[in-house]
Amino acid sequence: MAPERKLYQKLKKNITTISWIRLENLSLSGTPDLLGYNNSEHFFTVELKVTKSNKVRFSPHQIAFHVKHPRNSFIMVEALGPGTVKLYEGSRILELEACGLELNACSLGLEACGLWFESLGK
Repeated sequence: MAPERKLYQKLKKNITTISWIRLENLSLSGTPDLLGYNNSEHFFTVELKVTKSNKVRFSPHQIAFHVKHPRNSFIMVEALGPGTVKLYEGSRILELEACGLELNACSLGLEACGLWFESLGK
């Protein structure tokens, strides 16, 4: 199983208060991996990334998506090894690409990410 698919399985299993839709879009490059919907009737997107180092790699299309849609878009990164999960707002994609995992995350750990997603739109 691909690393990002494993991260999705963990997310789906641990953050059950959010309705998740996995987006597999071959016609529009850069579309995030997930569409989430919380109990406040709030939609948001999540790009999943897994890395073996502090560097996080993005395609030009992924960068363009988050630059064009800076609100209600997120990037969830799992660092292999320590297994740390960090959440970043999509508006910070250029900083995340430049600084890697040294950039301060808006949320740390799957449980905290779930609480962040639940609070959207309140």
